[in-house]
Amino acid sequence: IWQGYRAEMDNPAMLILLPPVLRNRKDVLFGNMPEIYDFHNKIFLHSLENCLGAPERVGCCFLDRREDFQMYEKYCQNKPRSESLWRQCSESSFFQECQRKLEHKLGLDSYLLKPVQRLTKYQLLLKELLKYSTSCDGVQELQEALVAMLDLLKSVNDSMHQISITGYDGDLSELGKVLMQGSFSVWTGHRKGPTKMKDLARFKPMQRHLFLYEKALVFCKKREEHGDGYDKTSSYSFKHFLKV
Repeated sequence: IWQGYRAEMDNPAMLILLPPVLRNRKDVLFGNMPEIYDFHNKIFLHSLENCLGAPERVGCCFLDRREDFQMYEKYCQNKPRSESLWRQCSESSFFQECQRKLEHKLGLDSYLLKPVQRLTKYQLLLKELLKYSTSCDGVQELQEALVAMLDLLKSVNDSMHQISITGYDGDLSELGKVLMQGSFSVWTGHRKGPTKMKDLARFKPMQRHLFLYEKALVFCKKREEHGDGYDKTSSYSFKHFLKV
């Protein structure tokens, strides 16, 4: 994909087929796929290959590189922009010619989804290893690696919601990592001074989507999905902010 599509966008012979909307937008369409490829090709694959004779060491491979896996979060955050760009030019002669040269049955969009799919498979691999590793060395590391990969999935999911927040006057990244997010019923006191719970019960709650960051609790109102089919997106309008 890197050589058969991404590199072809710089090929002078293919330039005539390249849609104007795609020019100088490789990083939008492919995100940080080159970074993910380099990590696996030059680092992680070799670590796994060193475990061929001792599979109980696989857990340590994941734990030693847990920070590197955060690059998947960046890829997933870019995915909506990539998909939007792809839909604008998926029928172009450029992509058809690249696919023909590669002799691929599937279009580029199927391959751009691979890193997202791969992210969910790591924890399945570790669960399978744990199933057959009940009483051997490395079980604790395998368990810790599984927890790390499940945490990564949650972190990616939370960050995907975060990028849809609108109306916040500031940089959300300054609030630290998203620790938790979800929908809640929220009441607001209508009198001066403390409000008793029995008084709040008389008021109808508001539905709010809360994002708990390391430094703040952010209240948003979820906006209904708009668009058709693949274009449907949710957004969260910023409403309130509490430091923690």
